[in-house]
Order: sequence, then C-alpha cells, then structure tokens
Amino acid sequence: MSFATLTDGSSALRLMAITMALAIATLIAGCSSLPPLEGRSESSALPLEAARNTELGQALAPVEAAHPGMAGIYPLPDAAQAFATRVLLAEAAEQTLDIQYYIWRDDITGTLLLKALWQAAERGVRVRLLLDDNNTSGLDPLLAELDAHPNIQVRLFNPFVYRGSRIWGYITDFSRLNRRMHNKSFTADNNATVVGGRNVGDAYFGATDGVLFSDLDVIAVGDVVRRVSDDFDLFWASQSSYPAGRIIPEAEPYRDNAGSVPPSLKSALDKALSDPSAEAYIHALKTSPFIRQLTRGELDVTWARTRMVSDDPSKGLGQAKGDALLASKLTTIIGHPTTTLDLVSPYFVPTDSGVKALSDLAAKGVRIRVLTNSLSATDVAAVHAGYAKHRKALLEAGIQLYELKDTITHTGTEDPVGTFGHSASSLHAKTFAADGERVFVGSFNFDPRSMLLNTELGFVVDSPDLAREIASGFDRKVPLQAYEVRLSDEGDLYWVARQTDGTETRFDTEPDSSFWRRTAVSIISIFPIDSLL
Repeated sequence: MSFATLTDGSSALRLMAITMALAIATLIAGCSSLPPLEGRSESSALPLEAARNTELGQALAPVEAAHPGMAGIYPLPDAAQAFATRVLLAEAAEQTLDIQYYIWRDDITGTLLLKALWQAAERGVRVRLLLDDNNTSGLDPLLAELDAHPNIQVRLFNPFVYRGSRIWGYITDFSRLNRRMHNKSFTADNNATVVGGRNVGDAYFGATDGVLFSDLDVIAVGDVVRRVSDDFDLFWASQSSYPAGRIIPEAEPYRDNAGSVPPSLKSALDKALSDPSAEAYIHALKTSPFIRQLTRGELDVTWARTRMVSDDPSKGLGQAKGDALLASKLTTIIGHPTTTLDLVSPYFVPTDSGVKALSDLAAKGVRIRVLTNSLSATDVAAVHAGYAKHRKALLEAGIQLYELKDTITHTGTEDPVGTFGHSASSLHAKTFAADGERVFVGSFNFDPRSMLLNTELGFVVDSPDLAREIASGFDRKVPLQAYEVRLSDEGDLYWVARQTDGTETRFDTEPDSSFWRRTAVSIISIFPIDSLL
C-alpha cells in the first residue's frame, strides 16, 4: 500500500487526528513538570506530652493506663455513625487534626465535614489535609480556600499538573499517576483516630439514592494512634506530597467577617443544606453520644493488641520494595492460617499466584470463605472480570464464594451485613479474620493494585471477639444477603439465593445482570490486565 493510498479519505483524517493528539500530548508533557519541593514547610504530629494535656487526652489517660500496650477498638459499621464520629472528633480537637483520604466529595457529607475542619481551624486547631489528587477534579476552588486559612495546610499526593481533563496527565506521566494513595485516616489531637475503608462522600455515609457502599471503619485509641500519626508524618513529608498552593490557583480574596466562610465553601454548604437528606446527618450529630461516651470511658471498646500496617510512601514513586510493602508486613504478622480464613473484599482479584496460595491453604484443611461483590453490585466491572476468571479454580479447591446482592432487604433496624458495614447496594469493606483470633481492617483490597501500585493502611487486631463477629456474619447473614457461587456436576458455575424460610433459588447466569454486561466482562477477562486492577 502506497503512502498516497494511506492518506486518502478517512484514513487521512485518522492520521491527522493521531498526529495532532501526539503533538498536543508532547506539548503538555513539555509544559507540565511538577514544581520543586524546596522550601516546603515542615511539621509533625502533636507531641505526646501535648496530646495528653488536651481534654481528650486527659479523659483517655486512665483507661489507656489500665490497658498498657493495647488499643481500644470500636467498629463503625453504621454509615451515619461513621460520619458523625468524624465530625464530632473534629469538634473535640483542641490542637491538631491530621486527615488523609483517597476520595473527598463536595456533596452533603463531604461539605459538612469541610465545614467542621474550617470551624476547627477558626478555633485555632492546626489542620493538615492530605488528599490523593486522582479524585479532586472540580475541587480546586474549595481546596484553595481551605489552604488559604492560616491554620489549614492542604497537600496533594501524586498531583496532576494539568488541572483540566486528567487523561492528559495519564498520557504524559502514566507510570507516576497510576500509583495512588489509598490510605484513609482521621486523627484528632494524636489521641483518637478513625481508620478503615470509607472515603468521604455521600455514597460512603448512606446519604444518596444512588450506589451506597457497605463499609467498615474502626475508631482507635491508645498507643496505635501514635503509630498512625507517625505514618501520616511520613506521607506528609514524602516526595509525592505537594503543597496545594504550588499546584492549584490561589483563592480569590474575600471579606473575612467573624464566623464567615469563603464563597466556594459557602456555596457548597448552601447547596448541601438545601437537600432534605442533610437533615438526617445534622440530627445524627446532635443526638450522637459518641464523644461523651468516649471521654467518660463508657464506650464499649475492645481492648486488644493492635498493630498498624502500611506501605512506605515511596511506593507512590515505585521505589518501595520488600519489607516496606504492606502486603509483606501482613504476611509477617498474620503468618499462615491453620483453621479458618474469612475474607471480605469488594475488589477481589486473586491472580494465579493468589489462587494457588489459597488453594494450598484449603488443601491443608483451612476453611476459606470469601465475600465480594456480584456483577450487579460492583461499581468496577473490569475488576469483576479479573475475579470472575478465577472462580472455578477457587471453587474446585473447596473455597466458598459469596457475592453480595445489589439490593439488600431487611426489616426493622437490624443491619443485615453486620460487621461488614451498613446495608447498601455495593460492598466496600475490606476486612478478614484468621483462625478466629486475628482481624484486619483497613483500606487494603485483595488485588494487584493494592499489592503493587497503591499505598494502603490498616490495623491487625488480635481479638477473638471481633473475629467471632466476622464469622457470625458469614454464618447467619451473608447467606441471606449474597449469592453463593457453586459448581455443578458438569463443572459449570451457578448461583444460589437463599431465603429466610430455607428455600433456594438457582441462577445459571450471573443474577440481575444484563447480557451485554456479562459479555463485556467475558471479553475483558481475556486480556492480561490483572496487574492494573
């Protein structure tokens, strides 16, 4: 084929489009270098002595002294309570708030939390807010206003220099921008912290008619809080964390009256408060006894040996290896289960090596149960494709698979998913229990992205009580709220939905999913993209 033929008609237009796209990408790459980090301010978590002198620290001192070397752990499966806990911690803070998240939405709950941070800063609390930049599109005016407050510092992890369409950043800097900070922590005065799976937004706190995520956080007090603060300091000072003012435009000046908030935050607040759904969350704040119970030692926490596990922030640049990776630390702490392993993961992509490891455990007599999302419940179909192709091998090894339904029905106020989070349409909790003794709660998904690309954070808690709660969920609630995946005598997959009266309904294709969605997943599963999932 001659060059003249290639450039005829539509082929010529395609060639021109490709050439222009490459030229634009090259131009953007040349104009999108990151700013230097020299001169970046230095700061660290509130020193222990100062933390103990706060009201929260003084209230917690007696109970912490009574449980040396342990952490007080209180699960937060209820979405509204998880939201209220964060706001109330912000209101209780006297000195510092250190906050780290992968996603922060400017919706009802996200805006109310930003208001709480602003009000804390107005009281003189130093607020450090570290956000992964992958999901901040549209938030620049809000973040600039927060960062302009003398008591608030905002930093962005692995930021996009080009603030328009993020696709250009991926085209020009994929190897860096493909690595994200998935950590979630909310720490007040270095005395109490919330760690777990929830991001900040209505979908995670049950305040939307759309997809709702079933999730799990814990609040922790005790020495493990200091470990979280130390870890936050590492990320805050890492080579991937850029002061927001060096990345986004400065905020417009505004008239600062007493008690006022800047215009972008005010606009977001007006919009949030005009939504009828906001009333439920304001009511939750007014009626929650959480802080009072915590400071009086009345909160029914579980005291247990607890270890924080996290990735080194250098993973964000692809420089962390071996012992610096959370996956390696988990293996060291957990060891190898000998009797039971109950695993909850919304994005479960075991890969061939993971299937072999789980199969080897099952062959040694370990009972393994996995709860993940069904195709109808998942919010990332490509991840489901990475899981689906391994189902048959897992079932053949004797591993039980459950897939959460996209609609959960229940009566009264009982939470059907129990320890794994509030009733919702999509699983987002990340937890597991091993041998009925140890529990993990955090941000870590059992997929290659968490293993190799994203930074993660979580707790390993030596608590038979918490492990029993997870086992109880699998025994009593999961079979009613999830499809069990089984293998027929002919080696074909089928799904079973169990009713409260003991009857079962069989599905020979993935339930509540369209032909086109199933076809798309089948096609995606052919491609070798597990390492990106």
